[in-house]
Amino acid sequence: MKADGGGAPGAGRVRAWVSVVLAVLSVSLTVAGTAIQLSVPEEWSPWPPLAPDHGAGLMFPLIGAFLIAHRPRLKLAWLMCVGGLGCAVNVMVTGLQFAQASAGDLESAGWLRILAVVGWIVGACALGILTPLLSPDDRLPSRRWLPVAITGVAATVVEGVRIIVRPTPPASTYRWPEVIPNPLAIEPLAPYQGVLTRSLTLLINACVVLALISLLVRLRHATSAARRQIAWPLSAFVVYTVFVLLGEAYWLPATIWTGLLPVTIAFAVLQYRLYGIDTVISRTVIATGLIAAVGGAYFGTGALAALLVSGYDQVAGLAAALVTGVFFQPLRTRLRRLTDVMLYGRHGQPEELARRLAREVGETEPVNALAAVTAVVHDGLGVTGVVVEVGTEAGTEAGTAGMRVELGTIGPDPRAVPLVWHGEPVGRMLIGPPGPRRFSAAYTERLISTATVHVADVAHAVLMTADLQRSREHILNAREEERRRLRRDLHDGLGQALTNMSMSLTMAQLRLREVPSTADRMLRDLRGSMDSVSQEVRELVYGLRPPSLDDLGLLGAVRALAAEPGPPVQVEVEGETRDLPAAVEVAAYRIAQEALTNVRKHADATRIVVTLACSEHALVVRVRDDGKGLTGHQRSGVGFASMRERAAELGGTCRITQAPLTGPGTQVEATFPLPRPSDVGEAGVKPRW
Repeated sequence: MKADGGGAPGAGRVRAWVSVVLAVLSVSLTVAGTAIQLSVPEEWSPWPPLAPDHGAGLMFPLIGAFLIAHRPRLKLAWLMCVGGLGCAVNVMVTGLQFAQASAGDLESAGWLRILAVVGWIVGACALGILTPLLSPDDRLPSRRWLPVAITGVAATVVEGVRIIVRPTPPASTYRWPEVIPNPLAIEPLAPYQGVLTRSLTLLINACVVLALISLLVRLRHATSAARRQIAWPLSAFVVYTVFVLLGEAYWLPATIWTGLLPVTIAFAVLQYRLYGIDTVISRTVIATGLIAAVGGAYFGTGALAALLVSGYDQVAGLAAALVTGVFFQPLRTRLRRLTDVMLYGRHGQPEELARRLAREVGETEPVNALAAVTAVVHDGLGVTGVVVEVGTEAGTEAGTAGMRVELGTIGPDPRAVPLVWHGEPVGRMLIGPPGPRRFSAAYTERLISTATVHVADVAHAVLMTADLQRSREHILNAREEERRRLRRDLHDGLGQALTNMSMSLTMAQLRLREVPSTADRMLRDLRGSMDSVSQEVRELVYGLRPPSLDDLGLLGAVRALAAEPGPPVQVEVEGETRDLPAAVEVAAYRIAQEALTNVRKHADATRIVVTLACSEHALVVRVRDDGKGLTGHQRSGVGFASMRERAAELGGTCRITQAPLTGPGTQVEATFPLPRPSDVGEAGVKPRW
């Protein structure tokens, strides 16, 4: 055992041993008193045979001593020990009272009765009034509840005094063979006995109910973690209060339930996070509400239908079933939301979580939104950690950007939730174990379902943003590489050649007068240099845009590609391929060129078909072959990626699939959207791409 840190270790040990002595004494008195009550003659048996004091005397001191061993200064634990001891004294002295009465010693029985009432007063004040008000954090909900505590204790004490000074009851209404005399009886109170009994009982019950309401007030204003803590004693006290208010006929279940009360208090004080009380409460409330409402609707509708449609039992039953079915699911949903708000508050509601996620998505740019959304999910689920993986780490398509955002600790065995955006996997979310503010399993599933949709949207936006940034970088790099190549070719090739030609012209001009034959030879060499320069200029121009497109058009240029050495190529055309945007012509030509090159190098094909299908809205370039096709383990190379990127730059698509022609083969199909006629500028000039 250990002290609670508020005093010396020796004082803590003393408190612990005192609580153990109280617990042993209470249990001994309760067991002995119960045995004595069972041994008296039947006509003198106490009524009711079992009372809540039996359960309180056995369990409250034991649990109180257990709590004191961990927290010696806990006032609630000391109330449990003292209240349990009072109940144990009541049980023991009541047994002795009836034993003495059955033996004929009524005078001793009268004095013992007074001592039993004192024990009842102590137990009722400590356990029935103060314990609910102080549970589970050892203090009142607020100072406004102090009058309730004072009134409840005062009413209990007054009721005890009333019982002590009770006038002698009439023998005709007395339950036992002889009236046990009251040595402290005040006979003039006899006319007021009934009014006092009813008034004090009503006041005490009202204070008990108010003590229960104090737990509801705590629950309403508490955090999610504190709600789970309060839920334990609240659920137990609700059931106990119902049994007590129902009267002596329900004292047997009240006695059994009283023994469970201290256990729930211990869970609330020490280990409430280890048990799913919220799930129990939620399902109990929903089931109870459904049974009551559906039963009332069924029987009410059946009775009404039987009155209005007399003699038609089947019609009445059918009407009752229909009405019940209509209200069943809406009522279940409403009860579930009610219990969720009661247990967890509005902070962790799926609707509130969805609003927070939507707000973060709308107010933050995609890259930063992923971190913001991860923080909202981590807080909303109440888990130890959340990791969101987007891109290649989550198994998405090769070449897609990868990103990982981690918040908290997910532990060695996190739960993996796939992120899917319109059927396309975009990542996954790893969720750690529940934290201090944990929810029930069903409630957590609703939160995860709500969060997954928004996280998938953000993950997709992150992928699109990353792909856009990557495309921009590729375009910028390609542009700069092209500029560097042109500069190198112009400076080192064309520029150097023109410089040499200029020097040759100067030398030829000088030699023309002195040595004409030498000048003639130099001019012939100069003509050869000019031919080389012209060829270099043509190569530079070809690098910018294939000249065959300007000379032959897209269809003619593709037919020129088809005429190159290799397997026979058949070119098919559908629609008009003239007057296409320049960017579309270049991209279509390059894709067809790359596809034909791949087929001739790798496919071992005997036949190739190139199709150009142009409609009002799109141009489709399709290259099919009857070669060996794609293997299962083949990965996308630079050529495939280049074709996809060329199509994507213009808002199109490029798919490489198995496409049998006369057998296994490959099909490359690129689709390019075309501008609408309304997009064409004035005077028939198309906007620049």
